[in-house]
Amino acid sequence: MEITRPLGRSGIEVSALGFGCWAIGGEWQGLDGQPLGWGKVDDEESVRAVRRALDLGVTFFDTADAYGAGHSERVLGRALGKRRADAVVATKWGNVFDEETRTLTGSDDSPAQLRRALTASLRRLGTDYVDLYQFHLSDAGPEQAALLRDECEKLVGEGLIRAYAWSTDDPARAAVFARGPHCAAVQHALNVLQDAPAMLRLCEEAGLASINRSPLAMGLLTGKRRGGQPLEVGDIRSRPPAWLQGFGDGSGADPEWVARVDALREVLTSEGRTLAQGALAWLWARSPRTIPIPGFRSVAQAEENAGALEKGALTGAQLAEVDRLLGR
Repeated sequence: MEITRPLGRSGIEVSALGFGCWAIGGEWQGLDGQPLGWGKVDDEESVRAVRRALDLGVTFFDTADAYGAGHSERVLGRALGKRRADAVVATKWGNVFDEETRTLTGSDDSPAQLRRALTASLRRLGTDYVDLYQFHLSDAGPEQAALLRDECEKLVGEGLIRAYAWSTDDPARAAVFARGPHCAAVQHALNVLQDAPAMLRLCEEAGLASINRSPLAMGLLTGKRRGGQPLEVGDIRSRPPAWLQGFGDGSGADPEWVARVDALREVLTSEGRTLAQGALAWLWARSPRTIPIPGFRSVAQAEENAGALEKGALTGAQLAEVDRLLGR
């Protein structure tokens, strides 16, 4: 397997594995007190983990302005420092938040907010351009999205971004952005438990990269989450919103999901892989366009995730075996 993949039709090459920077944003919340982060983090450890990832050949880092209410971008910018040119940085816009109280206060899909948000992200990241700028509001209206796509084309012309994408699980919405010449990708949920054949078909037809969020099913595919295991306060999985599957009522992992993971354990841990590495290997085998972005909070997690690159993709036979075990 190639250890780099093209970022769609942008001409940008990225490591086949990206790192998702949601968790390193630390704790933040909605207006209703709903936790939106993954619990407490150690910023110094986050910085070390990003730098370790770079050393191990990971060049693609995905964040969002809202993660930690700006904190994730600040930590990533600090970690990259003088090595900014070695990295491909993706961030997102569309949510509105209060940095001081670390609270998500709403959303804004106007072209004016797009520009305001980009200016703020560039400042927090300590850079003068973003490689991939992604619309974060997954269910925005297609007509408004077409306006934002055209605004993104202007930003490319101004040298402020190199390419853009939509973070959405709806192929019809993703297709609206795909009509723009500098649209490079779609970010969507995809993992061995949650396939997305229609979205992968769109990526193939439109020449887009498939950036995979939840590649480890919010931690279920690390094998470290069991049913009934309590989650820390401040972790989004402790009070899972409707879209977050696999964690039932927040009392820990859903037993049905745990059983599915257990059924796949043998095939995913073949060739000396950890369970997480096997889950990433499935994604690379699923399509030549996939770029999984597992989260991380420590150097150890960074090393384990990056270690999947050496082991490569599952074989066609293993892919078929996974489908058989899951009754697909």
